[in-house]
Amino acid sequence: MVYICDVCGWVYDEAIGDPENGIEPGQKFEDLPEDFVCPLCGVGKDSFSKE
Repeated sequence: MVYICDVCGWVYDEAIGDPENGIEPGQKFEDLPEDFVCPLCGVGKDSFSKE
């Protein structure tokens, strides 16, 4: 699945993860920590939409 930040458009692709920020490939969005924030604009998980 792919999730897009509603504020800045940053894309989180579960297949790729976010290795630069310590999130391994294959990490499901729903399993990210509750305090996860967009690495570009800082909003929380509730500001992301499924593509």
